[in-house]
Amino acid sequence: MNRATPIAIVGAGYAGLSCAVELALRGFPVSVFESSRTPGGRARVVTVGSLALDNGQHILLGAYRETQRLMRRVGANPDRLLLRQPLSLHYPGEMDLVAAPFVPPLNLLVGLLRAQGLSWAERLAALRLMSALRSDDFLRRPDRPLAAVLAETRQPARLCRLLWEPLCVSALNTPVQSASAHVFANVLRDALFGDARSADMLLPRTDLTRLFPQPAIEWLIRQGHNVLLGRAIRGIVHEADGIRLRVEGELQPERYAGVVIATAPWHAAALLADLPEAATEKAMIDALAWEPIVTAYLAYPPEWRLAAPMVGLCGGLGQWVFDRGQLGGPPGLLAVVISASGRHQALQRDDLAQTLHDELAALLPGLPAPQWTQVIAEKRATFSCVPGLSRPLAQTGIDGLFLCGDYTQSPYPATLESAVRSGVTCAQAIDAASRK
Repeated sequence: MNRATPIAIVGAGYAGLSCAVELALRGFPVSVFESSRTPGGRARVVTVGSLALDNGQHILLGAYRETQRLMRRVGANPDRLLLRQPLSLHYPGEMDLVAAPFVPPLNLLVGLLRAQGLSWAERLAALRLMSALRSDDFLRRPDRPLAAVLAETRQPARLCRLLWEPLCVSALNTPVQSASAHVFANVLRDALFGDARSADMLLPRTDLTRLFPQPAIEWLIRQGHNVLLGRAIRGIVHEADGIRLRVEGELQPERYAGVVIATAPWHAAALLADLPEAATEKAMIDALAWEPIVTAYLAYPPEWRLAAPMVGLCGGLGQWVFDRGQLGGPPGLLAVVISASGRHQALQRDDLAQTLHDELAALLPGLPAPQWTQVIAEKRATFSCVPGLSRPLAQTGIDGLFLCGDYTQSPYPATLESAVRSGVTCAQAIDAASRK
């Protein structure tokens, strides 16, 4: 692989742009192609009428160090763009748990001791599960659904409803009945048993495009690299002296030393369809199942606000509600998130918005009818993170052709951090291939 010949990156989401930045830092020229005019992939700002809204609400953790590192590298200061606060689970009238400002595992131990709304039996059960998840022996045992582990460790039903199920659905976007216990353990081990700040929640104070994708593009352009928005790649042609791209219906004359497919996985599978040497990777992608994420925006008069930027909802359809007014958005704008598949999918959008308003009104007595609502549904937001899942590696069966994305091989579920890490891993693989 000639290091002087550009690397083409197809897709300007978090994975593709992380790969592009990491390659640029390693001295590779890069050209980024993105079919949309708005970078960010499945974590971006969208325009709905005159409104600019994120297509989903994301939470980062202090343990997400690669995302923070690359944000800083391109001039996006995470200390300014992310609201950092201790891990906090607020369910008004049910439970209030805040991690203490101590090194692990004291942060959670003290947090559980101080938690309001938990019985001593529930606290001891939580410690029992955390001890099991922390054990190296846990990951050596065959993977299984998290629900089985909750039953094995005798977790009370109420504790599952208030703690483990919300954490699982938030992290893996997969119901506990089918979610991988190993992947859940990986997330909790890194977050809860890392350093004193690993468990912190980082809530975006800006839209998802400005959080990293737009600063990354601006940085790449300043460094002399190419970024082409609104350019859809429809095919990849592998030749003896390089790889060429088909833009719309036209085969481009440029040859690239390497090509990174950093699109959504189903688009990646379409690009691999004409490349029989990559049949293994395509088969892995085709075998993935998908889980949705719904974000419902409800706008109220500006004097209405939550007790905290993020509050848990319990017993209804909504899972979490975010006060966008406390996160840099318009005062009075609330965003309700429903992760994974469920009974909400049977409702029409207007009916879902009304149901969620009723749930918010129970939380905020006297809440007036919303001034407007907007429901954004990402039907294939993430892959279903089930036990024993086979995920493709960065290197495909074709020399010079690579994959990156939150669906590629990783100990993590589909999160912004796993997307960023996949981009870095892919850049490392390209760097290693160039030295052979």
